[in-house]
Amino acid sequence: MLTSYFIFFLSFFFFNETDLGLLTIKTSNNTSTHFTAFLLTGIPGLEDFQIWISIPFSFMYLLAVIGNGLVIAVVAWDRSLHEPMYLFLAMLAFNDVLLCTVTVPKMLLIFWQGPSLSSFSACLTQMFFVHALFLSESAVLLAMAFDRYVAICAPLHYATLLTGSLISKMGLALVARSVAVVTPGVLLILRLHFCRSTIIHHTYCENMGIAKLACNSFVLNSIYGLTAALLTTGLDFVFISLSYWLILRTVFRLPSKEARTKAFGTCGPHICVILIFYTLAFFSFFTHRFGNRVPRHTLILLANLYLLVPPTMNPIVYGVKTKEIRMRVLGCCHQQK
Repeated sequence: MLTSYFIFFLSFFFFNETDLGLLTIKTSNNTSTHFTAFLLTGIPGLEDFQIWISIPFSFMYLLAVIGNGLVIAVVAWDRSLHEPMYLFLAMLAFNDVLLCTVTVPKMLLIFWQGPSLSSFSACLTQMFFVHALFLSESAVLLAMAFDRYVAICAPLHYATLLTGSLISKMGLALVARSVAVVTPGVLLILRLHFCRSTIIHHTYCENMGIAKLACNSFVLNSIYGLTAALLTTGLDFVFISLSYWLILRTVFRLPSKEARTKAFGTCGPHICVILIFYTLAFFSFFTHRFGNRVPRHTLILLANLYLLVPPTMNPIVYGVKTKEIRMRVLGCCHQQK
């Protein structure tokens, strides 16, 4: 999983952005005009405040990279942590680092220097990673919910069900699902013609933001995007909710109050992070398509927050609240002193 995403991620930086001061125009058969670049303007209506907005966003990005990097390093170096729960944590942390890095540096550049030109190929590459990494984030959360379900509801079968082979297959399936679902969306963008404006009032390239600039109909893009979201992240959320409902039902039946408190202490923060992740994502997704009355700057801020807040919170909730990871990080800090 990590190798596949790393190769994809590196390709993002090999799409050279245009150095032209204005958009390059190409004419085909003297009938249609296609732009080869998009202009990302940032948050519409908040241009004068973007330098201030960049401060908390920079801090969150730094915290996300350092926190998730520590989780990855601890799990990778300590062989005693090569167990399902910690491997899923490392997958989530790796995915979070990529998800932030695909969007935040470009966004901060726009906040600091103003509108930024992005080549058509670079824009499509960024769009691919944004949606693919979001889908894989959802899939990892589902895998972690399943892990907790087995650990709490069927502890005697934990070792036999969650084997190393199964985890490897789940990681490959996670990557395959993301690529298979997002690729058609990219291909549907390629069928569109951009003959008027290529100014994207956003901080990064995403499916509907590009599609809405097309001269021909983008209804198929919208239908596919909505269907794909409901059948992937929508079903993920349903299964995650079912898993935690079964977990909570089992926890309530525990005879020991101490055991119930411990289980709630583990599951409670997880549920909060999951609710924040899906609430921000679905609100942003549906309002972008149907919320014409929602101010555009609100939509863009939400679109950035649902990609940045979970990666910032995940290492705190999943890492700090996990005793084994917390003790090893603290141990490394003490050794350095």
